[in-house]
Amino acid sequence: MRLATWNVNSVKARLPRLLAWLADSAPDVLCLQETKCAADAFPVDEVAELGYATAVHGDGRWNGVALLSRVGLDDVVTGFPDEPGFPEPEARAISATCGGVRVWSIYVPNGRTPDSPHYTYKLAWLRGLRDALAAELGDGRQLAVCGDFNVAPTDADVWDPTLFVGSTHVTAPERQALTELRDLGLLDVVPQPMKGPNPFTYWDYRAGMFHQDKGMRIDLVYASAPFSDRIRTAYIDREARKGKTPSDHAPIVVDAD
Repeated sequence: MRLATWNVNSVKARLPRLLAWLADSAPDVLCLQETKCAADAFPVDEVAELGYATAVHGDGRWNGVALLSRVGLDDVVTGFPDEPGFPEPEARAISATCGGVRVWSIYVPNGRTPDSPHYTYKLAWLRGLRDALAAELGDGRQLAVCGDFNVAPTDADVWDPTLFVGSTHVTAPERQALTELRDLGLLDVVPQPMKGPNPFTYWDYRAGMFHQDKGMRIDLVYASAPFSDRIRTAYIDREARKGKTPSDHAPIVVDAD
């Protein structure tokens, strides 16, 4: 199985790039985040021409997640039980069984600033996700949680930790939330960079940030042991971050037996 995840930052704005990437990289399952697309406006027909079934959770605003699969798309669930909202639940999680693996595509709230109500919401959302995953992991199934977590797990996952002091994405409570996810038995699948030493997945659009590799690793793949044991390689597709009108995130591609 080839599993991939990509914060596409608007599926409509990135559609030609998305279709070209699907045709070239040929993942069996692709998790998308920040689709910014209502469910009934998603380009289902276009991706179907490439052999993909689609499950979408989106309201057409700033969030939105989707799953594309050519190995089955069963038991689709949008959101999770008792999901926190801001104030209402947002389109931030979708899961389905694809080729025998329970796959989640998630888009964790940004948090904005540590003194913002959105930060409190972010931590509550991560706690709710942990509880939902604990229930799913109880049967020892193959499971992968993929997406934009909006948290850099360690200081090595940001290009200059000193610049992020007092900011979201690196605070102790956010990182503790990731630790609690891993404590469920999930393993952090750290992908290899295609260039340079840093496994960054996000680079701000500001001039020079990408070319200077001033980025962050905030897109993650967390896998249960039964699935992680199958993984052969994982890499960050930096090429997808290049060129005209790219997303500010690069895809992660995971190949498993």
